[in-house]
Amino acid sequence: MQQPTMSPKRFVSSLSIGSRLNKLPVPLGMPLTGKNNIIQESKRLQTGMPAAFGKPQDTVARVHIGQVIMSISTKLQNKEHVIEALYRAKFKFPGHQKIHISRKWGFTKFNVDEFENMMAEKQFILEGCGANYILNCGPLDKWQALHS
Repeated sequence: MQQPTMSPKRFVSSLSIGSRLNKLPVPLGMPLTGKNNIIQESKRLQTGMPAAFGKPQDTVARVHIGQVIMSISTKLQNKEHVIEALYRAKFKFPGHQKIHISRKWGFTKFNVDEFENMMAEKQFILEGCGANYILNCGPLDKWQALHS
């Protein structure tokens, strides 16, 4: 997978503070350029003479259909800049890529509307950038201590 170059105007200047870019596929190996891979072992390409080994060119990653390639965590006010940065970066990859906007609240597994309702009912303990869900079972004294 090639390193996508995002526009400095869109990503670096607007989103560098309080944003996190995560490239998810892990590079597997280094392809070697060339046209004849009969002599070499698996997935090795060569350049130059027929017995030459080849020169490493770049790192690659195997990506499957539907796999997430990149994710950006940022504030809601930077939504337009993130969409534009990902729109420009997706042209660096072959094939068809989609930009998906998550409805989750931060790094939790709950949607935004569920999260706000649960916060009003005090069903969460906030811990940094995440939240712990309080179950309705267990000792009564712990439940009363959390809801008082």
